[in-house]
Amino acid sequence: MRTTRALWAVVMIVATAGLVAGWQGGLGAQPSTDPAIRVGATDLGGVVRSAGGPEAGVWVIAETTDLPTKLAKIVVTDERGRYVMPELPKASYRVWVRGYGLVDSPKVQAAPGRILDLTAVAAPSAAAAAEYYPAIYWYSLLRVPEKNEFPGTGPDGNGIATGLKTQAQWLDIVKTNGCYTCHQLGNKATRTISKELGDFKTSADAWQRRIQSGQALLQMTANLGRLGNARALKLFGDWTDRIAAGELPGVQPSRPQGVERNVVLTLWDWAGPKDYLHDEVSTDKRNPRLNADGLIYGTPEESTDLFPVLDPVKHVATQVKMLVRDQATPSSKQNTMLPSPIWGPDPIWDSQTSMHNPMFDEKGRVWFTSRVRPPANPEFCKQGSDHPSARLTPLESSNRHLSMYEPKTGKITLISTCFATHHLVFAEDANHTLWTSAGGPQSGVVGWLNRKLFEETGDEVKSQGWTATVLDTNGNGVRDAGDTAIKAAFYGIGVSPADGTVWGTVLGFPGYVIRLNPGSNPPATALTEVFEPPRTGYGPRGMDIDRQGVVWTPLSSGHMASFDRRKCKGPLNGPTATGAHCPEGWTLYPFPGPQLQNVTETGSAESSYYTWVDQFDTFGLGRDVPIATGNANEALLALVNGRFVNLRVPYPMGFYTKWMDGRIDDPAAGWKGRGLWATYSTRTPFHVEGGKGTTSKVVKFQLRPDPLAR
Repeated sequence: MRTTRALWAVVMIVATAGLVAGWQGGLGAQPSTDPAIRVGATDLGGVVRSAGGPEAGVWVIAETTDLPTKLAKIVVTDERGRYVMPELPKASYRVWVRGYGLVDSPKVQAAPGRILDLTAVAAPSAAAAAEYYPAIYWYSLLRVPEKNEFPGTGPDGNGIATGLKTQAQWLDIVKTNGCYTCHQLGNKATRTISKELGDFKTSADAWQRRIQSGQALLQMTANLGRLGNARALKLFGDWTDRIAAGELPGVQPSRPQGVERNVVLTLWDWAGPKDYLHDEVSTDKRNPRLNADGLIYGTPEESTDLFPVLDPVKHVATQVKMLVRDQATPSSKQNTMLPSPIWGPDPIWDSQTSMHNPMFDEKGRVWFTSRVRPPANPEFCKQGSDHPSARLTPLESSNRHLSMYEPKTGKITLISTCFATHHLVFAEDANHTLWTSAGGPQSGVVGWLNRKLFEETGDEVKSQGWTATVLDTNGNGVRDAGDTAIKAAFYGIGVSPADGTVWGTVLGFPGYVIRLNPGSNPPATALTEVFEPPRTGYGPRGMDIDRQGVVWTPLSSGHMASFDRRKCKGPLNGPTATGAHCPEGWTLYPFPGPQLQNVTETGSAESSYYTWVDQFDTFGLGRDVPIATGNANEALLALVNGRFVNLRVPYPMGFYTKWMDGRIDDPAAGWKGRGLWATYSTRTPFHVEGGKGTTSKVVKFQLRPDPLAR
């Protein structure tokens, strides 16, 4: 903290000197005459200056409520403080400057088609500047138990759960695979304790009550219990106490550099204030030119049965009600809860369908993992059935299934599956096979729908199948009695374009990446290979695969990881191929940002949820570029030639997404015809800047050739 304040003193001396120079030169009063700033009828452009001169790498934000839904556009200034904000719909905008080392400038009203020079405002203190830092910088102040405190000795010892043998296991839970799974930590709402929560003897007591608020009570208390309840509460209480006392992050974020300054962001509101989103979809993952300029669809998971639809051309947001087959299907409204300091005693979630992940097919229809009935499976799924999959691996229950929406007709088709669904992906095969993950590993099966057969027959029973995950323990290449079934259902899922095998991540510590080769009769012939991250990495979550068959996944150790099976030197099957047999296949890339306190390994406090691979260069950084959700960095993190490009969303603060995809609307239109799409996916949109009433937003990322392109 002393270092931070000392650095800030130097910054303020320089800023004061610049202020004098600015007054002498009248910098803030002169309109831009730079010929490089070309502004058309739908653009804004100009120069951003502070008292110290032009401000490079800061954001110019324009927002309007004149359109059917709220819209904002954000660009970055170049090395001379110049900006051009292109393609603004006709409206009146509030425009301001935001950047690291600054506080927000006064908002000015403007319409497109003019030069608009802006005056940036230097932050008056280090504390004022830090209010704009991404969540990771604040979360990095959390003091993690030292390595020598493990194994945990329980509530009568050091308070750490006895099941945690290493610091890494504790970190896996406090980051991606526990505390950070559903919302961000480190933002303003979580690094402070609101007065509305109540009065408490200690901050640990306040945290105990905080995690019981609302309908995620059981999930949040369970995750804290995995850490060791008393010790975890004490550590989180200490974290917020130190911040309340004035402690600041020890490092500061860098302003956008290089290609990061070429990013154009467009944001639309598209959901209700009590709704949260999990994912969005804009196109067919196999063909990003499908649905050009078309509607964007979202999944609100446990919050509502109304899935949002955005028209990004007309700037209109609507909703469609997803259906269930059985009205006895349980609803999240029944979740155990205590009153929320924000929403009071009444539940705000009410969803029977629990829509989790959407995906376009090649016909422009949208498929969802969604609940269509109560969990108990029908008889054809169970022991004694003659279904080919049930004969080998009977299933008693499934908590989420499949549905399909046809935008042209509004028709919804519900499909009851024996296997649980979580994420879904279409194969590039003749049957357009729809493969699904289960979420957790417990079921031990991977399920699919033969979409071609389903469309020909309408028979959901014959069209679905599933297989156990079985290791070829005897190494003979055939599934038989000498092999080993493992409980390793997938979380993330992808199909390799290189050979058609199905890959998935398995949650847990250290977690796994698994390759499933379906064979000629998947229920009976599918074999799996299991690969464990190297010792410095652990905790894979959402994954994708590139056109060469290389798997990419974030790790809760604070890395992006690639796994290339072609690099493996030893046997891939047999009695020794149990997970740790191919460390040479892995490459780990530390995520940007500071590390948590008391952690000495590489990596950062980043708690990335998912990685998506831009197989077709829909964004502009190249083919097969892996892009991770920077859930703590408030960004998308693209790995280009071994280095991260930080695609930060500075407004509203609290960007946290769980998925993205890329679409090419017009391949002849250059950067304007391409873009990435994501949504604010936090379960707590009221934690986002703006607080109660703030809604989830669609975010479009575009990459132009330079910061002044239009």
